[in-house]
This record gives sequence, structure tokens and C-alpha cells, in this order.
Amino acid sequence: QVQLDESGGGLVQAGGSLRLSCAASGRTFSIYDMGWFRQAPGKERDVVATISWSSSSTYYADSVKGRFTISRDNAKKTVYLQMNSLKPEDTAVYYCAAKNRRLRDYDYWGQGTQVTVSS
Repeated sequence: QVQLDESGGGLVQAGGSLRLSCAASGRTFSIYDMGWFRQAPGKERDVVATISWSSSSTYYADSVKGRFTISRDNAKKTVYLQMNSLKPEDTAVYYCAAKNRRLRDYDYWGQGTQVTVSS
């Protein structure tokens, strides 16, 4: 079992930056692949970025490539999402998620943190 707690959301002007953090509980954080997802009002939840348990592999949605960076610190049991050059279309609730590296689906989710980008 792992519990996830996101922080770092807020209101920012277009072009600004935010860094989201996701702190995990439990003793085996290092076996989990981690991901950031987002859901805008009236839309489905979409993947933003993922990172493997060893940080050897990352994935970014096309819409955030070159602007967002996902990273993790296994010693601190924390995953980060650095978001630069924010756009109004990045406005959404951002969720942190975890999955066992041997499995396909993300099983553990945080409560979400709101990111609002004003134009």
C-alpha cells in the first residue's frame, strides 16, 4: 500500500512556473513507477508525464514536452513535476499516481491539486 499527497498547486499567470510535489508513504516507494495526470473540467483524465522506478525512463504528453519535467527522489519518497511556460490550457486538477513496476495499471492515486493558469 502507498498513500500519495500532492502539493504545490495554485494560481499563476501564463508564462509562469509551478512545481508540484507528491509525497508517498510506505516503505517500498522505489518499486513504484510514478505518474502525473490531469483532468480539466468536462474532460477525461489524461496522462501528463511518467517516470520509472529507477528514473531511467520518462514519458511526456506531446502537449507538455519541452515545458514540464518529471523527477523523483526515492530517498525522500517524493516525485516532482516542474512546470514552466504555463498556458491557460494547462489549467486542471493534477493527480499523482503510483503503480507497481511489474504491473500495467496505476493503482494508487492522490487527492489532486488544482493548477489554474490565467491569461
